[in-house]
Amino acid sequence: MPHIGLGTFRIQGYSTIYSILDVALRCGYRSTDTAAVYSNEADIGKALKELLPLHGLTCQDIFLTSKLALRDHGEEAEGAAQRSLQALDLDYLDLYLNHWPGIEGWKSDDLVNPECRRQSWEALEKMNSAGILSSTGMSNFTEEHLKELLTMCQVRPAVLQVEYQSELVQWDFLSFCRSAGIHLQANTSLGSGHLIPQQEVQAVAAKYNQTASQVLLCWALQREVGVISKSTNPERIVENFQVFDFELSPQDLEKLDAMQCEKHYCWGPKGVV
Repeated sequence: MPHIGLGTFRIQGYSTIYSILDVALRCGYRSTDTAAVYSNEADIGKALKELLPLHGLTCQDIFLTSKLALRDHGEEAEGAAQRSLQALDLDYLDLYLNHWPGIEGWKSDDLVNPECRRQSWEALEKMNSAGILSSTGMSNFTEEHLKELLTMCQVRPAVLQVEYQSELVQWDFLSFCRSAGIHLQANTSLGSGHLIPQQEVQAVAAKYNQTASQVLLCWALQREVGVISKSTNPERIVENFQVFDFELSPQDLEKLDAMQCEKHYCWGPKGVV
């Protein structure tokens, strides 16, 4: 799984999808992250069919992730995964995540949630065993949800994708994932843009002659956390991939760590039973 992936949340329209994937593939991205609820899987699949040959690549050269929608938990999970494969025009997916621990239409404290999560995971395990899903995991699960899953799963999750940024470091959660052999992948690494102007971030960026975005992404990568970067701006797509030719000092990593204040920029799943 590549260390950095191209995010596509809220990016729609074939021409836009084609454009950002073209830039991303040209500068070195080999991972793309989507989801059923993003409503762009078909456009991504169509664009990749056209673009991969132009860049001398095949499907085996890239890593694609999609996610199970909240409405499709339980008995609908297998059919939903098949629909994602059909939309992307693929025979298998590199990674398929359960997007959210709760079920659409049910209250967060309803005990139907854990039962449907169990059913969903069993469906994904079945598809994993059949080779249709190369890897499976979760997105936006808490440590409690993860512990629950580990008590009943036959196939252990490979990846957990959560909000992870310098104001939400989650040391204990990261340590738990490592001990369980689960790779943590960060979304919202830039705090939805709110971390960019922060004084601490700007100071570190100036020291290394890098952008604030590059510093924040590098900070996560040096903590062995994968990242997903998202932009429709070609220059920023390229910029966000240029994070492998410098390294932050331990002191500067700690300076960014010290920003920790349990600040969430995404809707959290903590209340979901």
